[in-house]
Amino acid sequence: MRIVFMGTPQFAVPSLKSLINSGWKVEAVVTQPDRPRGRGHRVSFSPVKEAALDAGLEVLQPEKVSEESFIRKLKEINPDAVVVVAFGQLIPPAVLQLPRFGCINVHASLLPRYRGASPIQQAIIDGCTVTGVTTMLLDEGWDTGDILLQREVPIAPEDTAGSLERKLAEVGAELLCETLDRLAKGDLQPTPQDDAQATYAYRLTKTAGKISWQVGARQIADLVRGVNPWPGAYTYHRDQLLKVWEAAALEEEVHDALPGAVLRIAEEGMVIACGVGAVLLKVVQPPNRPRMRGRDYANGYRVEPGEILGGTPSDA
Repeated sequence: MRIVFMGTPQFAVPSLKSLINSGWKVEAVVTQPDRPRGRGHRVSFSPVKEAALDAGLEVLQPEKVSEESFIRKLKEINPDAVVVVAFGQLIPPAVLQLPRFGCINVHASLLPRYRGASPIQQAIIDGCTVTGVTTMLLDEGWDTGDILLQREVPIAPEDTAGSLERKLAEVGAELLCETLDRLAKGDLQPTPQDDAQATYAYRLTKTAGKISWQVGARQIADLVRGVNPWPGAYTYHRDQLLKVWEAAALEEEVHDALPGAVLRIAEEGMVIACGVGAVLLKVVQPPNRPRMRGRDYANGYRVEPGEILGGTPSDA
């Protein structure tokens, strides 16, 4: 089976490597154009491009996969299947209709739940204990095509979006090869999604990690895990941004304090009142400083019980 692989971020790399290591014939790799990244705005390759070059594969980087020149190139390659893993562009009909086995996508959720750009983060933010990976046939919608295979993956209490992404990337790579093998043998029947069960995980913004202390302790702790490493959870203390990298829910904590109030300084960090229960801030990061234990922050900044976290720089 002749394959063209489309992908961009680190999540897609295990799938590409799995295809290569399993002996599938990858004719070309398509990834997003090189772009400036980081504080220095230096142009850098995508993780998928680096993996493809290391494997000696041809790399294509169209600005849009709907470009006529790219469509012509794809027709010349004449792939039996196009594999799409976190590529970042909607695949046009001209590409969808080209390969005889279709365009096969690896999506990091149990579709139709969490269609969209942030399924890993949203599953944790929502307090899910199980998620998974779906292989599917792409159609003209966003994650709406027929399901091929699915595999469940438990979400551990300590999982962040970063750690869960790594787990799902490896499971997705295994499921992809199984999907291709069964498609080649003709023993895999696509199953339409139930649109009535669909939920969406929209692309996160930089403000998605802002903590609302009015909600419950578990909800805050799940938010902290779900936006780690990006965009990161945060609050404000004395008009200064305070990032929160690790927190624990103290759901049984009883208090009559205002949400966001410092209840006490514990050995493991700062205990903050919220709408229901309290949250222990275990690892935080003030501006222009490295991450530190919550207790070290409290000691260094002389945090006192009764101080209020939250708000914005203008009204904290």
